[in-house]
Parts: sequence; C-alpha cells; structure tokens
Amino acid sequence: MKSLILPAVTAATLGLSFQPALADEAGEAAMAARHGEMSLMAHALGILGGMAKGQVEYEKIKAEAAAETLYVVSSIDQHLLWPEGSEAGALDGSRAKAEIWTNMDDFTAKWNSLHTATEAMKTAAGESQQAIGAAMGAVGGACSACHKAYRTPAS
Repeated sequence: MKSLILPAVTAATLGLSFQPALADEAGEAAMAARHGEMSLMAHALGILGGMAKGQVEYEKIKAEAAAETLYVVSSIDQHLLWPEGSEAGALDGSRAKAEIWTNMDDFTAKWNSLHTATEAMKTAAGESQQAIGAAMGAVGGACSACHKAYRTPAS
C-alpha cells in the first residue's frame, strides 16, 4: 500500500506545483499574441492615418493592404487571447482591466464593432484619401470605445 501512496502524493504535489507556472505561461503567451495584434493594427492605422492627413501620399495598393490587415486582425476570435488572470496587475505589461471578464459580451461586441468599421475601411482604402479620412472616424471610435472601457491608462 505504501508503494501506491508515495507516487500518488508525489504526482499530486508536482501537478499542483507546476499548475501556476503553466497558467502564467498561457497568460503570457496570450498577452504577447494580443500585443502583436495591437502592433499590427497600429502599423496599419499609421499608414492609413498618414494618408488621410495628407502626410503620406495616397497609394491605393498600400492603403488596401493596410485596410486588409485591419480587417483580418479584427476577424480573429478573441476568446483564446483573454484568459482570466492576464489582466493588469496579474501580468507585467498587461493593461487589460479585470472588467473584461465580467463584461465579456460587451467586450466582444466592441471587438465586433471594430470589425464592422474595418470592413468599411477596406472599401474606403480603394477609393481615395478623402474616403480613408471619412472611414477613420468609425475605426478610431471603435478602438477608443474598447480602450476606454477595458484598458488601464499608461503608466
């Protein structure tokens, strides 16, 4: 009987001791992935914003590529990227508010609003500098709505 108890206790102890580390790794990986998403969107928005403001010459191919990037990134299902325990204060580098997990339906709705706005941006990007400028308001508004509700201020 002793020969069965020791391995069971050892396995249980090891499992418990590794569990937090695995959870931390999953949270870190999810946070890195969502930071990657935000970096891709920021890059694309920089291109489109520069064109909209006339700071960068409008080039249809570049505008369409940037708009497509926004559209594709906003198409990614967010459920795997926001595990509980990956909020600000729990992980270094996270600015996610804990309210995300108590308001997941609203959070998802805001992400879906961004996707809708990026779909309109895809059309605008192929038209003109002025069309991009008009579409930027909806994209920026969707970003801002989510950030105001679910992102902590920069420190």
